[in-house]
Amino acid sequence: MITETSTILQHKPTNWQRKLRQAINNPVHLLELLELSDSSLAQTVITKPRFNLCVPKGYVACMRRGDPYDPLLRQVLPLKEENKQLQGFSLEPVGDTIAKKVPGLLHKYQKRVLLIATGACAIHCRYCFRQHYDYAVSPSLPNKKILDTIRADTSISEVILSGGDPLCLTDNRLTELAYSFAEISHVQRLRLHTRLPIVLPERVNEELLAWLTGTRLQPVIVVHANHPNEISNPVNKALQQLVEAGITVLNQSVLLRGINDNSSVLVALSEVLFSNQVLPYYLHQLDRVRGATHFEVSDKTAIQLLTKMREALPGYLVPKLVREIGGMPYKLPL
Repeated sequence: MITETSTILQHKPTNWQRKLRQAINNPVHLLELLELSDSSLAQTVITKPRFNLCVPKGYVACMRRGDPYDPLLRQVLPLKEENKQLQGFSLEPVGDTIAKKVPGLLHKYQKRVLLIATGACAIHCRYCFRQHYDYAVSPSLPNKKILDTIRADTSISEVILSGGDPLCLTDNRLTELAYSFAEISHVQRLRLHTRLPIVLPERVNEELLAWLTGTRLQPVIVVHANHPNEISNPVNKALQQLVEAGITVLNQSVLLRGINDNSSVLVALSEVLFSNQVLPYYLHQLDRVRGATHFEVSDKTAIQLLTKMREALPGYLVPKLVREIGGMPYKLPL
C-alpha cells in the first residue's frame, strides 16, 4: 500500500511540501468543506478506509460545492462500493511481480525499465492500480544493484520513474538519481509518470526544472489528468513552465464511470491540454484492481467514446485507447 507522505518531507519543508502536509486525510472533513455533510452521499462514505484518503487542498478547491457527483470528488472519496468484490478484480492487475528484475525495478517492455521510486503520493486515487502494492520491498535510492542492472543491459535506452509518485521525492534525491542515470552511456531518456503537476502544481519549481534539464538525458513527463476541471490556472502555469523548459509533456487518463465516460468531457480535456502544449497520450481502460469495480466502463462504450472523439478532434488530439495486460510486451490497443 502507498506509504505515508510524511516520510518524504524535508526537515525544513519547501512550499510544495508544506501544502502536501496540509492535504486532507479525513473523509468527513472533506464532505464538510464541500457542504455535503447532510447529503445522501455522506451515508455511503467509508470514514476509515483501508486505503487512506489523501487530497491536496488546491485540488479540493477545484471541486463544486454541494455537488455529490463532482467528478474530482468522485476520484478520491472512499465509498462503500469499494468493498464489492467481483471475479477478475485482483490485488495486482498489471503483472508487476512477474516483471520485477530486482527489487524496485520492473522490466515489462523492450528498451525501457520502470523504477518504483517511492510509495508516497500527493493524492490517493480510488482506482489506483498499485493501492495494494508492497512498497516496503523497494530499496532506498539511488541503489547500486538497480544501477548495475541497468548498466549491464545495453538495450535499455529509457528509464521511467514511477511510484507512488516520483515527484514526492526531494529535488536533492531526484538530482542524484538523474545524474546517476546520465552516467550510463546507453540510457538516452528519463521519463517521469506523475500526477503532482495536476494535483499539486506548486511542485513545479526552479529546482525541479534544473535537474530535469541539467543532464544529457532527454526529459519526458507524462502527467495524469482525467477531467478538464482539473486544469486550473495554477496547473496551466505549471504545465507551461515544463514546456517552456524544453520538456516533452504528455498526458494519460483513465476512463472512469461517472467521471469522464462522456465524449464531450474527453474532447474538452484534449482541447485544454493542447492549449497548454500537452499532447493526449493514453486513455486507459481501468486496471481491474480490487476496490475499483464501480469505476469500470465496458469496452463497447469505450470504443464508442473513442469514435466520437475521432469525429470531433484532429487525430493528434485523440489519445490511444489501451488496456494493460500483465505479461504482454505492449499495451493492447482497443
